[in-house]
Amino acid sequence: MELCACEVGLTACRRYDRKLLKEKVQALCGALDFRVSAGSRVLLKPNLVSAVRNKSLACTHPEVVAAVAEWCVDQGASVRVGDSPAFGSALSVMAACGIRSALKGLPVTMINFDAVQPIRLASGLSVGVARAVSECDFLVNLPKIKAHGQLYVTLAVKNYFGTVVGFRKPWLHARYGDIDNRFEGMLVDLLDVMPAGITLADGVMAMHEDGPVGGRPFDLHVLAGGVNPVAVDSALLAVLGLSPDASPVWRECYRRNIAGSKFADLSFPLARPEDVEVQGFRPPSRMRPVSFHPWRLVLGAMKRIISN
Repeated sequence: MELCACEVGLTACRRYDRKLLKEKVQALCGALDFRVSAGSRVLLKPNLVSAVRNKSLACTHPEVVAAVAEWCVDQGASVRVGDSPAFGSALSVMAACGIRSALKGLPVTMINFDAVQPIRLASGLSVGVARAVSECDFLVNLPKIKAHGQLYVTLAVKNYFGTVVGFRKPWLHARYGDIDNRFEGMLVDLLDVMPAGITLADGVMAMHEDGPVGGRPFDLHVLAGGVNPVAVDSALLAVLGLSPDASPVWRECYRRNIAGSKFADLSFPLARPEDVEVQGFRPPSRMRPVSFHPWRLVLGAMKRIISN
């Protein structure tokens, strides 16, 4: 993925209506000059954190996933939908949160991220990324806009962590969470090995106060898009009225001087942040350590087995 574009599409959207969402997706992709060619292989990567708790709010909304899938199918693309949830399989979470029902009748394949391809990041760290990622021509990142108890907020950049398969994610939390900014650096390094595509962020109903699963609903009424997830994050922090310095992931992007990390460099072909900005979005009042204690790894492994 090339991190050079600084255009961010922002559009108001007040409800999860399939037709309306598809119109918004078309407007965002058109404004950002993003297209998928006929015959191309497209992988949709929603946020499927868990089928166990608060799934209707914690996961990307089924109608957003279905609207984007329909738009891609209309372009003649071959579409797959997958993720590697914290607990359970992608197929079980998609069934529990309503994505499977929303996609019924569409020529779309739902997959688990099971097959692994080891990839070495710029830092030298080797991570196990889903093979489906390397098999697609375009990766469509579909994050849910949420507060996050460890990383302040989870937006576009953080959602790519779901391409790391299974138990490897909590292990990376445990191994690197307490080492300076090593964990945030790994999240940013992942962007370099991701294929081209676009982020389309679900903020019609966001989650605030806590997260990624235990927060409360917040009427944000925004969809955001961009081919550079760093730029999308910078814009959304402004929309939410949050200081970017409070986000460890944004700070790492800014430290590296990645395009899109400076708000002044962004451009907005549709609405500007002040047109859709909100008041009252509350980030976590107290941040939890990024690192997981070993007992949490054992507990998480047991939950994954039970959820499957």
